[in-house]
Amino acid sequence: MRVTVHAHQEMVEEDVTMDELLQAATAASIIEDYPNHRRGPCCLLHGVTRNGRHLHIVCTTPLETLVIITVYEPRPPKWPEPTVRRKQ
Repeated sequence: MRVTVHAHQEMVEEDVTMDELLQAATAASIIEDYPNHRRGPCCLLHGVTRNGRHLHIVCTTPLETLVIITVYEPRPPKWPEPTVRRKQ
């Protein structure tokens, strides 16, 4: 697994630890798939830490090494529920 600079910056801003990232990623489910993304196939994962914190993780899908692109806590108004994106 590799964490991009952007993902690391987001983790610092959101106060997400590496342990929380691993906890959420371990039991995460894919909530959105982006197979034709302009920067390469990736997906949006939703996972929950042992303390009940919901995290979204955007990562690559076809590479041997999982690349974490960004990590954030889903919040309203964009995410009224952790796995439901606001309708536009």
